[in-house]
Amino acid sequence: MKTGCYTALITPFQGDTVDFDNLARLTEFQIQNGITGILAVGTTGESPSLDWKEHNRVIETIRQGTKNQCLCIAGTGSNNTKEALSATEHAFHMGVDAVLLVDPYYNGPSSLEIRKEYYEPIAKTFPTLDIIPYVIPGRTGTQLLPEDLAVLYDTHKNINTVKEATGNLDNMKKTRKFCGKEYTIFSGDDGLTYQMMADPDIRATGAICVMSNIAPKAVTDMIRYSMTGDEDKARKLMTALTPLFDLVMVKTTEMTPYGEYVCKARNPVPVKTLMALLGMPTGPCRQPLGKMTRNGMKIVVDAVKSVWKNNPEILEPIASFFKVDIEERLSNPAFLDPLCY
Repeated sequence: MKTGCYTALITPFQGDTVDFDNLARLTEFQIQNGITGILAVGTTGESPSLDWKEHNRVIETIRQGTKNQCLCIAGTGSNNTKEALSATEHAFHMGVDAVLLVDPYYNGPSSLEIRKEYYEPIAKTFPTLDIIPYVIPGRTGTQLLPEDLAVLYDTHKNINTVKEATGNLDNMKKTRKFCGKEYTIFSGDDGLTYQMMADPDIRATGAICVMSNIAPKAVTDMIRYSMTGDEDKARKLMTALTPLFDLVMVKTTEMTPYGEYVCKARNPVPVKTLMALLGMPTGPCRQPLGKMTRNGMKIVVDAVKSVWKNNPEILEPIASFFKVDIEERLSNPAFLDPLCY
């Protein structure tokens, strides 16, 4: 698990119920379009609002669909080490290729505590399972630092990869310096993937990606071209994909009777909104996540229209697999209006 594109797959719903049939269908779409692997129940898969029974069944469903087809990573992190151990045990017995453990959120352990009281107990319990720390301080309010990441790599060789979502290039450079050239750095920020791969002091070798839900082939190709040194093709695809990458989080200014404020539609709201608009089976987000504002929806529509106009081959696999008319879906208000406030 050293290179490639791994889609952080969304979790589809029908009403408030997980739609396992369409989860399998979305998995098949990814496989048919050459994805390296699929992450089950990451942030994009709405892991915070799934109960553990749902969580485990989502992993089972994706694992069954990916077996002998592509790699499978299971999100098993928690802010409770006991829960993370239990979830990791379930995923291990399902035969996943790796688990992704987000830094413990909200209760705010130090980097030292994260290493000693979270990653080390799990790594010791499952020494044959690859464990990928997921460092995203903007979500967790804490951070496993490069120094402790390097100590973990020294002592637990099954912790040989990180999903880097700090947005801090200097932090990534420290990780490369401390962990060495064989250590795997995956991008956790779609829009930084190309830069992280091209920077000689970071040398990321792939991504755990949000927008590959929509464009698995194009993102996989971009990463493959970067790895093989075909920079012209990689840059061309990065430019074509940038309007989608820019939608991972959508900021708008909204008015209220008491004044205006900045509204942030955070992952997975924009990607699920876009998938639904394009006719992919997603259903709603689970509360407390909701919908885009109309201002946000305009940003989404304008971006995807530009991709459809300039690089239709990026979205064509959706039209073919799901048998939808993308042109109609982007222009008919009947598809747009139910998806926003």
